[in-house]
Amino acid sequence: MIQLLILDVDGCMSEGQIIYTTEGVELKNFNVKDGFAIKEWIKLGHQAAIITGRDSSIVGHRARELDIPHLFQGVKDKQAIAMQLCAELNIAPDEVAAIGDDLNDYRLLKWVGKAYTPADGSDYVKSFAHVLKRRGGDACVREMIEEIIRENGEEELFLSRWI
Repeated sequence: MIQLLILDVDGCMSEGQIIYTTEGVELKNFNVKDGFAIKEWIKLGHQAAIITGRDSSIVGHRARELDIPHLFQGVKDKQAIAMQLCAELNIAPDEVAAIGDDLNDYRLLKWVGKAYTPADGSDYVKSFAHVLKRRGGDACVREMIEEIIRENGEEELFLSRWI
């Protein structure tokens, strides 16, 4: 059973574009459907983490907004951080699912129990990860979470809050 989700930001939680205003303020676009699913995942009693290579105050704000307790930014070795987090949480690699879209996610995605990539992920990652139907920033995280909830046998519990 998957207990922990590890999320990449640029190209997964967002479409991968980085927009700067003329004042140098960075902007990102997040999908509300992803956010809803992440919050519900956590309410089911599971863990979620963001591990991203960039450092952005916007990502910190989004993590707080979604109650994501584990946030790691400016990370060069995502697998090493994931291994430390799993040791702290007493979660085995086969209980972890991760989503990533590019080569900086490659080793992490090879290490976890379930690897996902958006439809527009790198071909190198697509060669072994489950390729989602949706592109980065277009609710691909929601698609992944719904699939995992079904595989975990938690769909009835997930839906019972709303139906």
